[in-house]
Amino acid sequence: METATELKNVALVNKHISLGAKMVPFAGYLMPVSYSGLNDEHVTVRNAVGVFDVSHMGEFILKGENALDLIQRVTSNDASVLTDGKIQYSCLPNDKGGIVDDLLVYRIDDKTYMLVVNASNIDKDWEWIKKYNTKNVEMHDISDKTSLLAVQGPKAILALQKLTDINLSEIPYYAFKKGKFNGVDNVLISNTGYTGAGGFEVYFENGVAEKMWNAIFEAGAEYGIKPIGLGARDTLRLEMGFCLYGNDIDDTTSPIEAGLGWITKFTKDFTNKAALSEQKEKGVSKKLVGFEMIERGIPRHDYIIADAAGNSIGKVTSGTQSPSLSKGIGMGYVATAFSKPDSEIFIIIRDKPIKAKIVKVPFK
Repeated sequence: METATELKNVALVNKHISLGAKMVPFAGYLMPVSYSGLNDEHVTVRNAVGVFDVSHMGEFILKGENALDLIQRVTSNDASVLTDGKIQYSCLPNDKGGIVDDLLVYRIDDKTYMLVVNASNIDKDWEWIKKYNTKNVEMHDISDKTSLLAVQGPKAILALQKLTDINLSEIPYYAFKKGKFNGVDNVLISNTGYTGAGGFEVYFENGVAEKMWNAIFEAGAEYGIKPIGLGARDTLRLEMGFCLYGNDIDDTTSPIEAGLGWITKFTKDFTNKAALSEQKEKGVSKKLVGFEMIERGIPRHDYIIADAAGNSIGKVTSGTQSPSLSKGIGMGYVATAFSKPDSEIFIIIRDKPIKAKIVKVPFK
């Protein structure tokens, strides 16, 4: 159990406390899990605009002639297709068939990249990449001095555009621009989104965090902007069918099993390529699927998934009562034979089998 003395703080921790946020230990940080309540926050992001402080995420800068070569060797996707200002979703395969982490690769220029990694994996990822850094790539961990606000929702662009001359409508999905934002130089604004509601991520140094927060909330006031906690971040990403490391993917799940074959490119050499290639060719025994409840019930992490005869066929990795859809939804690994859409499954809730069916994500 993490204690308060061991926890790190993001630059805006006192702002969250003063706003009455419910604070919880998360990935080694004290983080806001909710403010006005999960459902209210969820609906705010879907319909208007909300701000997530995700400054706990990790950022690494890789620089030098061989930066791309290192990224190519440790990640599953093909980063050679990136051009300046583009971003790629990828993962770090381990050497046992699992995933060290999933991450974003930002190409700043042909010799400079930024990797954005999960908060709980910062040290693990750093050591993993460093192990493969045999060609003197300059590595900088800027996580502790970088703040990150994810401003999400259909009205995010209206609020943020007031604060910058960068034309935000010209930043396509999985792209970024650097420039002046709220009078601060060298701010990075990206469009990757973990909510499916549109919006942008704003990266800046810790020293201007409060100034940035206040300006964004002032700019968004007319659009009903609200602070949003990690609870709604989880329900929003789950409705989109986006994986959460530690739940849906981890050191024991392969990208092929997780449906991440699309970020696993066998046109280059990378960690554990041969084993993953074999999985792709021969097939896997379990697959990550989305499912929705047919009968009333809320699926939760680690609940057993069973077939009609009561045999265990898998486990729930993520589950919730969807605030947008008003029904139970979830993701989990099931035996491949049960992975086709419309397959009937049962979630064991309080020792009772509750009927559900496999569906394609995003959930509708």
